[in-house]
Amino acid sequence: MADTVFRHAKDDPDFVAFQRPARGGWEDVTAAQFAAEVTAVAKGLIASGIEMGDRVAILSGTRYEWVVLDYAIWTAGGCTVAIYETSSPDQAQWILEDSATVLLATETGKHAQNLTAVTDAAEALREVLVIEDGALAELTRRGEAVTDSQLDERRHQVRADSAATLIYTSGTTGKPKGVQLTHANFYAESAACAIAFSDSMYKGRRTLMFLPLAHVFARAISFGAFDSKVTVGHTSDTTTLVEQFAVFKPNFVLSVPRVFEKVYNSAKQKAEDGGKGKIFAKATDTAIEFSKASEKGSVPLGLKLKHALFDKLVYGKLRDALGGECDRAVSGGAALGSRLGHFFSGIGVPVYEGYGLTETSAAVTVNTSGARRIGTVGRPLEGHAAKIAEDGELLVKGPVVFGGYWHNPDATADAIRDGWFHTGDLGSIDEDGFVSITGRKKEIIVTAGGKNVAPAVLEDALRAHPLISQCLVVGDGKPFIGALVTLDEETLPGWKERNGLAADVAFTELVKHADLVAEIDAAIAEANTKVSNAEAIKKYRVLEADFTMETGELTPTLKLKRNIIHQERATEIAAIYS
Repeated sequence: MADTVFRHAKDDPDFVAFQRPARGGWEDVTAAQFAAEVTAVAKGLIASGIEMGDRVAILSGTRYEWVVLDYAIWTAGGCTVAIYETSSPDQAQWILEDSATVLLATETGKHAQNLTAVTDAAEALREVLVIEDGALAELTRRGEAVTDSQLDERRHQVRADSAATLIYTSGTTGKPKGVQLTHANFYAESAACAIAFSDSMYKGRRTLMFLPLAHVFARAISFGAFDSKVTVGHTSDTTTLVEQFAVFKPNFVLSVPRVFEKVYNSAKQKAEDGGKGKIFAKATDTAIEFSKASEKGSVPLGLKLKHALFDKLVYGKLRDALGGECDRAVSGGAALGSRLGHFFSGIGVPVYEGYGLTETSAAVTVNTSGARRIGTVGRPLEGHAAKIAEDGELLVKGPVVFGGYWHNPDATADAIRDGWFHTGDLGSIDEDGFVSITGRKKEIIVTAGGKNVAPAVLEDALRAHPLISQCLVVGDGKPFIGALVTLDEETLPGWKERNGLAADVAFTELVKHADLVAEIDAAIAEANTKVSNAEAIKKYRVLEADFTMETGELTPTLKLKRNIIHQERATEIAAIYS
């Protein structure tokens, strides 16, 4: 994967590969400059004792230095371990220890300080460098004595089947598994993306990357963009995206459904606040109708005229919010939904939805301009295949599929059988080969923001509290994580007595009692310390009746029957998000 760095520098040294924030604007980084930086940092890694196959971790938000380190690690023959900047100390410790990381680069001194106990405990870890304290400059200084021939010798020891990265993905037990992706996996993803998006990813185009680079989705598209000579900018400040879009002017963006939902909801709210709610509602209906008609191949004249009117009144302003030059978007990480898909298509910014997992190096199916069906996740990438197992599970195969979990042969054998990767998702494939995801076979929750959450970590922690009997974490496809909580009938009478409440106090009064609320809030807060902020429970609801075997909500071994609870408690779950 690092070969592209040096190929671009030789063949097209003045190509602007990246733009990085500088003095309130954006500063060009040419292919030649990028190669020089990667070379200098890679030499520093070798001088720091990094050997072939050694794991080097990056814990940082999305920024240009992330990319320099990633390519430098590969150039030095190492393997990048990606860690979310929002990871809890427990999560970071598991990743560092399980991967036997030898060097860690954190974004800020605060990150390093928060992880002091963790890094002290990680036996293989020799050093922590801080990006904002000059980590890249320090590595450059260290590498001054390493020769070009030494670096070339190391770089050319890297093979297609060498490990490029370890990305830890949540398991149902709460212990994340290390997904090992090779250079061949990422190369296949980049090549397939170049074919799928040949009308969008080419020299002269621009994209602003704001999703976490610790997530395989953002990283894979970044590789594809760089390989195809798209100019890439990076930012982790998602609170000022509209202002950044206005300056950077991306031609396409990569995002998760939650961002598209926010764009739509904020525009709708703004219209309603300004007394133009009815106009926006009509514009929305027209955009959706126009998209559906276009998909069928025939748009009536009256609809064309209405669409043209709303394009001037509404749609143009929405496109301006994306910088004015964005003509498409790619969505992944969770389901977008047909309504939003048709809406964005109707306003002139089609969203191409795809599907994939960390284990498939990001996308394994995708909609393209030449083959698109809104509401599906598209067809398999070139050179890949998909089929549905007898139990409805989606199975995939092809060069983007990983070879196995890090030091976990049992999990690997369970995931890859007869050459097919078992995704854990339920799906269907129509007669034209378009794949739809119909449900989730495994327990992992995927929020609207694309965050994978293992419910067991939170549920186990909450069940440990004496007042709490059972807990069901919810949030699949939702903007945040919520929970249904039941009270322990054996503990409750004593608690009531200690707090001066009558034994027969009404449930509606009980759940409003300040002391009860405070105890459950504290239990939730304690459980949330075990996960990142994006995985934390934001709202919960206390149920009047417990889950039992008699109601069919628990198995004989007292495991939650999630589907049954979701059906029986649908009203309470909906109330969390109302």
